[in-house]
Amino acid sequence: MAIAQYVSGTETVTSSSEWSLTTDTSSGSNDTTDGVFQAFLDLRNLTASTSGGTDCFEFRVYEKVTTGSTQGLVYSARFCGIQGAPNWVSPSLVLMHGWDMTIKKITGTNESIDWSIRFVSTS
Repeated sequence: MAIAQYVSGTETVTSSSEWSLTTDTSSGSNDTTDGVFQAFLDLRNLTASTSGGTDCFEFRVYEKVTTGSTQGLVYSARFCGIQGAPNWVSPSLVLMHGWDMTIKKITGTNESIDWSIRFVSTS
């Protein structure tokens, strides 16, 4: 087993559309790479009550139960305002059949978020 960074980037989330971290695009992903995955988000740019409202973002993970299933939500976390611990880490998730990790702005201003997805491969 090997531990590696799967993908990383910086995204300025500018709309209420979900941004796929898995593909670093506005299109959803159906990644079938097997492994144990964790997302890391740098949320230090989130602010409280601005002219655009308090910054609120939501992180989501989607996965299929079986290869023939429909992809559905398996985990989500919401972040609003200034974060006491600005570097956030998701739980470790076993993913394999068709998964995606996304970020979405709920309210507030457009914020830049550094992120990475790390994994333990099965091979």
